[in-house]
Amino acid sequence: MPWNYPRVLAHRGGGKLAPENTIAGLRCGLAYGFHAVEFDVMLSQDGVGVILHDPEFGRTVPGQGSVADSLASDLVNMDAGSWFGPQFAGEPVPLFTEFVDYCRSQHIWMNIEIKPVPGFEEATGRWVAHKTRTRFADEIRAGDWATVPLLSSFSMAALAAARDAAPDVPRACLFDTIPPDWREQAQALQAVAIHTNHKHLTADLAQAVKQAGYGLFCYTVNEPERARTILAWGVDGFCTDRIDLIGPAFA
Repeated sequence: MPWNYPRVLAHRGGGKLAPENTIAGLRCGLAYGFHAVEFDVMLSQDGVGVILHDPEFGRTVPGQGSVADSLASDLVNMDAGSWFGPQFAGEPVPLFTEFVDYCRSQHIWMNIEIKPVPGFEEATGRWVAHKTRTRFADEIRAGDWATVPLLSSFSMAALAAARDAAPDVPRACLFDTIPPDWREQAQALQAVAIHTNHKHLTADLAQAVKQAGYGLFCYTVNEPERARTILAWGVDGFCTDRIDLIGPAFA
């Protein structure tokens, strides 16, 4: 499948310029011209998708505890902005549904990383795929694939559950290092793309992925010179924290 998506995505919203995985981060990305974002979703104790990267508290939200042991109603009242700077104090943890709706309202394309709390891989994959399919039913029906989000995950179990719950929502296999059996895994999951850490990618491996007919996406590229190198290898797209150095039209 050809890569029908934007080439450069803002990593978790505003990259290094705003608190990650927040609406404030999305606004920051928009201010720099980004209409494409990568972000993380996991399930609360009561099975509601929230936009957070870490399963445990302490880095982007204060205190001790975990997402898996917290109700969504409590998570959305947590401060996800003060850790980054006082100007973001009180910025809430977004619900998946409100985050997606904001992106839709601003015409922001989404790479949704399914980031399950350990032990909830299948449940998270099913939930995210179902909610995404419901919100993009008209676009899927119309075959408007350039606007439909791309789901990705390090958890092949989560991706398998997403495939079974909503086979028409596109999926990508996410690897830190692309393994020897990447083709078999991608085929089993009916994936359209391979996502990987640019630090472990080689020109030969990039060529192999492209020759096999998959999209190729990298995280997280913060140096323009490196971005040019991997694009020359055939990489289709990447996300960046340095939205101030690498713009959405970077080539």
